[in-house]
Amino acid sequence: MLLETMCKQVYIDINNNNAFSKFTDTLYDIIGNSIKNGYKSIVFVCIGTDRSTGDSLGPLIGYKISDLKYKNVYIHGCLEKPVHAKNIDTIMKDILTYYDKPFIVAIDACLGKMDHVGYITVGEGSIKPGSGVKKDLAPVGDMYITGIVNFGGFMDYLILQNTRLSIVMKMADIISMGIRYILWRANSDPTFSSILCDIAN
Repeated sequence: MLLETMCKQVYIDINNNNAFSKFTDTLYDIIGNSIKNGYKSIVFVCIGTDRSTGDSLGPLIGYKISDLKYKNVYIHGCLEKPVHAKNIDTIMKDILTYYDKPFIVAIDACLGKMDHVGYITVGEGSIKPGSGVKKDLAPVGDMYITGIVNFGGFMDYLILQNTRLSIVMKMADIISMGIRYILWRANSDPTFSSILCDIAN
């Protein structure tokens, strides 16, 4: 995965005591500011595959938030139905066709520098899924959430295959709980009233 644009990017160490609050504050601010610009729905696109430990972050998060019952909030990608290189173009076309002015949150694992392993990045703009393993896919997202699951630079495919599950699971827990929290918090925020006023209980 490569970042296509970086208007605002925040690094969050999952082992820091304030990781959850920093993640949720950043996510809330970016989504809130975007809703003011006329988006009518929020779509979480959880990218990856359950066949590789390092690349399973997206599907794990999709699995953990798949039971969310908000109107105008949609989740694509989970362990059972992952979003990956072979189907992502079709899924993105469907999202842009069937959802009303979607704000797309791309979620993916990535490789980075050794000292950034275990960090979550949150930012504005799109990412290019699969670029870490030399796949040329179209950019995805109006904002992104990525987890740096291992270091890159050599034999990246094998490194993803041999990533520790404990790191991926900890990231998945923080991100999925954070998404649940900001949507709950948004229910009482007038900023989000245009899309979250009708929540299916």
